[in-house]
Amino acid sequence: MIPLVAPGPPLTPEQTARASRHLLLPGIGVDGQRRLRAARVCVVGAGGLGAPVLQYLAAAGVGTLGVVDDDVVDLTNLQRQVIHGTPDVGRLKVDSAADVIAALDPTVRVETIPVRLTSENAAEILAGFDLVVDGTDNFPTRYLVSDACERLGLPVVWGSVLRFDAQVSVFWSRPPAGPGVTLRDLFPTAPAPDEVPSCAEAGVVGALCGQVGSVLATEVVKLVTGVGEPLLGRLLVIDALRARWSEVPLAGSSRRPVPDDAAVTDADVPEDRVPTISAAALALRLADPSDPLVLVDVREPAEAAQTSIPGARLVPLGRVMDGSGLADIPRDREVVVHCAVGGRSQVAAEVLRAAGIPATNLEGGIQAWLALT
Repeated sequence: MIPLVAPGPPLTPEQTARASRHLLLPGIGVDGQRRLRAARVCVVGAGGLGAPVLQYLAAAGVGTLGVVDDDVVDLTNLQRQVIHGTPDVGRLKVDSAADVIAALDPTVRVETIPVRLTSENAAEILAGFDLVVDGTDNFPTRYLVSDACERLGLPVVWGSVLRFDAQVSVFWSRPPAGPGVTLRDLFPTAPAPDEVPSCAEAGVVGALCGQVGSVLATEVVKLVTGVGEPLLGRLLVIDALRARWSEVPLAGSSRRPVPDDAAVTDADVPEDRVPTISAAALALRLADPSDPLVLVDVREPAEAAQTSIPGARLVPLGRVMDGSGLADIPRDREVVVHCAVGGRSQVAAEVLRAAGIPATNLEGGIQAWLALT
């Protein structure tokens, strides 16, 4: 792999001592550490994922860290956002993060950017960096980051966590070798607002954020120094409940290029590329014994134990994403996929259709179904 960053000035004695364990590693050594010191990495989001990423990148000796976040520390953040502490409640997250980084290594330069990314400022903010880490927790910002970096040609180290599940990949529209892959190759369109539950609505295991953040930081080190094989063209799927890590290949698609002024904003409701069915229409079809329709529930077992649609097959989203659950879903019958509100099932339906399974998404999920009763 070609290193992303050229080596910087010779290491000082203190920097050499700090990086002594890195210097022993084949592929990094002194040359790689000088690359890390010369690197400019922007971390978007100083929350659950951004917290461990920032700490490990600062410890790794990355020379300049940009921190983009307009939020303040809340008491509920402390369960997973380990770069912040109780005294930081009410402070800007970028300031709290900068203090921790300075305490860890005062020679690391921190550029605090306490603003919300928009279609007007995203490209300008990200353009000055070598690569971007997307640690955000909402779809509009994820697509803003992806689209801006696609136009700029910057690699994006991307992660997502919810409940006990996580995904990690590297997106790069113009890599030095091979085809480009972006977020839109994984999820062509963003879900509508409130279609996918947030961590505040569905919960998240705090320790899982640390696992994923460590993987993200490792991918940054690999890209900057040119060592190893990045997650470009591969999606790492983590199922913490079953302690399983699996990999799904991800290929770039021939899609319409993103216009220079195109980006997902908070008000955008993208066109749905997966067929949908209403709860009322589903009820009519399920009442017909001659209808071969198959209903698949992609929620977690604990959710299904509380309430479910009669006859639904439980295949959690993680098993759909890693391919282990596809054998449980017939390919010769129409499949209707549902979750709680329609977001996870939208993702599952896209994966199933890409695998040749005729999948349809239940609008509004089981909440819409329960509203019928």
